[in-house]
Amino acid sequence: MTPLRLRMIEDMQIRNLAPATQRAYVHQVSLFARHFNRSPERLGPAEIRTWQLYLVNDKRLAASSIIVAVSALRFLYTVTLKRNWVVADDIPTGRQAQKLPVVLSSEEAGRFLGAVKSLKHRVILTVCYAAGLRISEAVHLKPAAIDSHRMVIRVKGGKGGKDRYVMLSPRLLDLLRDYWKTARPQEWLFPGEQPGQPISSCAVEHACKQALERSGINKPVTPHSLRHAFAVHLLEAGTDPRVKPGDKPAHDPTAARSSQPEHHGRIPAYSQQQGVCRGQSAGRIAHRGTCHAAGPRARLTARPWPARDWKWRMCSAASARLSAISMAHHCPRRGGRP
Repeated sequence: MTPLRLRMIEDMQIRNLAPATQRAYVHQVSLFARHFNRSPERLGPAEIRTWQLYLVNDKRLAASSIIVAVSALRFLYTVTLKRNWVVADDIPTGRQAQKLPVVLSSEEAGRFLGAVKSLKHRVILTVCYAAGLRISEAVHLKPAAIDSHRMVIRVKGGKGGKDRYVMLSPRLLDLLRDYWKTARPQEWLFPGEQPGQPISSCAVEHACKQALERSGINKPVTPHSLRHAFAVHLLEAGTDPRVKPGDKPAHDPTAARSSQPEHHGRIPAYSQQQGVCRGQSAGRIAHRGTCHAAGPRARLTARPWPARDWKWRMCSAASARLSAISMAHHCPRRGGRP
């Protein structure tokens, strides 16, 4: 290992960058140095420009991949080598296209989850859909993270190393209890083949592909697609994004469960014998709140979601508040106010 690489790794460790980010940065800098067959210390803005043109024109990489390469070079020259450059001018970055995700309907989500054969894989994907978790967060859950008293799930060490709480619907709790009675997990809620290790994300993604083929859905579906569907279906059901999990809403939906649909539960019901979906939806959310998105860019009136004639532009559904207000800011109006 060269002294420059070691110093760059130490700089990233001091700043507590994620291990995956460290590996990506080191790899990108290595490709950059091998392309010119010289140490990065002897390269400058001219070579960086040539390298960026090579990635765009010859390699034809996506904008997201080029942004990773540029970020690695920015870290190397500004932090490790401490070059007095104007980063925006000497190491420019491209603009990333704003794309809309393909969102499943509630019926399609139920059909997809019903097509998952393995009980463990079906429960993991259902957690991603019912609680809006990333696949990496779902596979690293532990039994102690399920708080049935407060009806929340504690996500430890999510994206960016942040902990948070997400909602736990009664139907998801029943599904998790049935799974626990069958699998009896110990350390990890979803253990893998190796002792003491959780199931890998790749295994769940492979099961997701197989379920997509069996379901007959003509949409690209990944575990992250269920996370997008979670946020959109909540907004369509009229959920107030300002209510945090654990807080009491304007009226307690659990108190009116006999007359109201189940609280934030769109979990399909499964037959224990066949493992297939026998219900399309668990109903709309009981708490039909209103969303008042404060800010100069958007403000929603008291009319509940969904807003007709609006074009949805989804962003990440992170945090317990589901980032619904941020989504509303990115919803360009079509045909008037909702």
